[in-house]
Amino acid sequence: MTLRAIPHLMFDGNAKEAIQFYQKVLDAKVLSIQTYGEIPEFPGMSFPEKILDLVAHARLKVGETDIAIYDSPGFSRQIGNQTAIYLTTNDVEKTKQIFEALQQDGKVIGPLEETSFTPAQGYLMDKFGVTFTIVTDAQN
Repeated sequence: MTLRAIPHLMFDGNAKEAIQFYQKVLDAKVLSIQTYGEIPEFPGMSFPEKILDLVAHARLKVGETDIAIYDSPGFSRQIGNQTAIYLTTNDVEKTKQIFEALQQDGKVIGPLEETSFTPAQGYLMDKFGVTFTIVTDAQN
C-alpha cells in the first residue's frame, strides 16, 4: 500500500494560465492535463458548454513534488480554500477508510464516489478546516 499527499490548487477559470506560469517560474513539467470537455461520458455526469475548455484535472511535477490543479467554476472560493491536500492511495478500501476517518466532525463537500477516472474520490473539510481530496489512483 502506498500513500502520498499532493497539494491541490483550485482556480476559477484560469488554471491554464497558472499552469503556464508554474512551468515558467518553477520549471514545472506537465504530467497530464484534461479539460471538462475531454472527460469521457459517464452516467449522470454532464457539464455546461461554457466550462468544456476549462481544466478538470492537471498534474504538474515541480522538482520531486506533484501538484494537482483544476478549475472549479461555480464553487465558492476565498483566500484559504483554494488549496487542498490531494491524498492518493492505490487501494479503494484504504481510500474509504481515510475518507471516513477525516470526515468525523468535519464536512463532506463531495461524497466518496466512482468517477470517470477513479473508482473512489471524495472531497471534504476535516475538523481543523483543512480540505482534502482523496482519490484511489491506479498510477500511484
